[in-house]
Amino acid sequence: MPTHVLILGAGFGGLELAARLSESGDPSLRVTLVEQSDAFVFGFAKFDVLFGRRTFDQVKCPYRDVSLAGVQFRQERVTSVEPRTRRVVTDRAAYRPDVLVVALGATYEPAATPGFAEDGFEFYSLPGADRLRRRLASFAGGEIIVAILRVPFKCPPAPYESALLLHEYLVERGLRDASSIEVITPMDSPIPVSPAASAAIVAGLAEHGIRYTPRHRVREIDPVAHVAHLKSETRRYDLFIGIPAHRVPTVVEESGLTAGGTDGWIAVDRRTLATPYPNVYAIGDCADAPSPAPACLPRPRREPSPTTSSRPSTAQGRLPRTTAEARATSSSGAAASAGWTPTSSPARHRPRRSSDRRSSSPPRKPSSPRAASADGSPPRVTSCRIIASELRDLGRGGLT
Repeated sequence: MPTHVLILGAGFGGLELAARLSESGDPSLRVTLVEQSDAFVFGFAKFDVLFGRRTFDQVKCPYRDVSLAGVQFRQERVTSVEPRTRRVVTDRAAYRPDVLVVALGATYEPAATPGFAEDGFEFYSLPGADRLRRRLASFAGGEIIVAILRVPFKCPPAPYESALLLHEYLVERGLRDASSIEVITPMDSPIPVSPAASAAIVAGLAEHGIRYTPRHRVREIDPVAHVAHLKSETRRYDLFIGIPAHRVPTVVEESGLTAGGTDGWIAVDRRTLATPYPNVYAIGDCADAPSPAPACLPRPRREPSPTTSSRPSTAQGRLPRTTAEARATSSSGAAASAGWTPTSSPARHRPRRSSDRRSSSPPRKPSSPRAASADGSPPRVTSCRIIASELRDLGRGGLT
């Protein structure tokens, strides 16, 4: 009888794992992928919604259009998880798989920062991006704060990209001279795993007149006075945009899987991504595991040419000057390895290939992972590659 693998969550982690198991062609595995949403949305596509370039429906990639051999997709909401017995209950069914993989990601907790829910805006969710779009339409100039409210959070470049895109938006509307933009972050640098990318981001902010304040955290905001309170200082604002605090979904917290994890995330073996419970794994944002430095991030040249311009090219890590320039690059390596093809949103990582085309068509069936990353470096050992290997071994050798 085939080994039943149940994957909870069809974000990047769940999708890529399902694709890798499907591509393996292993007849000993039967995969069920459970996701409460009807469509996948690339994170950076929310900028298109935010700045009015595309609608909700235009940025959605329906799961019904993804076909993976040996994988059954079910649109259901997970209501309980019992890791000791691997019993999962949804709003439509109950499961007791041989192997359980939790890939439910992270959710947002606006109330963790007092005052933010009342007077703050965010763009990490589609409804939040649309709400901020409507606020920007009536914005007539003033002081804008973009604040990272707590770490860790998804997509480290996003707050800085939002500030640069806000700069461009205000320039187009003739409001830039009447506005200020400040990015406040508790982190030492924008992307700690890549000093080159961090330096490029900081330089880009300075070039566009955006104030960068690292090692500071907004602790609360006053919705009446429109003042942000830091540890020992305050900032007045006309528009407060925050990256909300992240946490595991409630169903994960209630399962007990976070016991032993750091700051409320799921504890896993950093080599195998196994939890303390037999044949239960966790991947993606919900797992308490370090992420390797992505191969797609820019790297400094070892032997720069004497004729190299003092202003590095996009491939070397310079930030795009405009949205149009940003669109000259395509999606992240993670998206490519998952086999999805986002095509009309600003992107940051690898050079656009001549075969890439802008399209609103649904994502194609996942393809085999690339032999090397875009910059020629060896392929990353991703969490999904590790766990796919583990699961294939389980299917062939029997369960513990």
